[in-house]
Amino acid sequence: MIEDMQDLRFVPAVQEDGLKLSARQVADYNAQGFVQPFDVFSASEIVHIRRYLDQLMADLGPDGAYGVNCYQARLSGLWDIATNPRILDHVQDIIGPDILCWATAVLSKKPHDPKAVPWHQDASFWALSPARTVTVWLAIDDADAENSAMRFIPGTHNQGALDVQATGREAVFHKETANAEALGDPFTNTLKAGQISLHADMLVHGSLANRSDRRRCGLTLRYCPPSVRITDPAWAKGVEAILCRGDAGDWVTHPRPDNDDIKLTQSPHVVGNN
Repeated sequence: MIEDMQDLRFVPAVQEDGLKLSARQVADYNAQGFVQPFDVFSASEIVHIRRYLDQLMADLGPDGAYGVNCYQARLSGLWDIATNPRILDHVQDIIGPDILCWATAVLSKKPHDPKAVPWHQDASFWALSPARTVTVWLAIDDADAENSAMRFIPGTHNQGALDVQATGREAVFHKETANAEALGDPFTNTLKAGQISLHADMLVHGSLANRSDRRRCGLTLRYCPPSVRITDPAWAKGVEAILCRGDAGDWVTHPRPDNDDIKLTQSPHVVGNN
């Protein structure tokens, strides 16, 4: 079993003032499993990024809203976002100076999208060990409770792999964290377009159906240090990591692609949605 090969224990980040995070913010990440919000892109910059991602989704047709998945080594525009130093400075304060991006995904909930994302722990879907991935959630649109912003259950990142059960509602996944209502009160990850949050890979999180007239679109970027290892060779074939900063260690990484036309390539891998 892959689960038997994984170390899913949370390792606290070094609690000190960093490039972007204060020691207090690092302590909050260690205690709660997330930290937010941080201003990264200006209003004009996020408009440009939104137009770019909207075009990628349009080029994929009906599957575009959840289809722009793991193209970071295949599209130069996504490469440039993933390697943006303003994002990396925040990530470095959590995982250190050697930074790999091994997955990205555009997650776009249309107005009145009936599907919920049930409570789950990301690392339970991944063949990675130890659990040291930090996810950056970049708000492409304003995200709040009304249009189904992501929700976190604080402190659940430090409880190991939690039991799961089948979900009985219309949902993106067929399994969910069992008895999540007993784990604590949810925190709504309210962000303005251009802001980011960071959360740990074992934090229980999800989102409700979007009952509003507004879209909710975000870009997730998954970062880890080179000390993380892939535990399943078959799963490894679909991972195309890029080196964002520092040393890649034993990871195979890919250079910046010349291509930026999603119609000329395809995603190598499919990982979780939020």
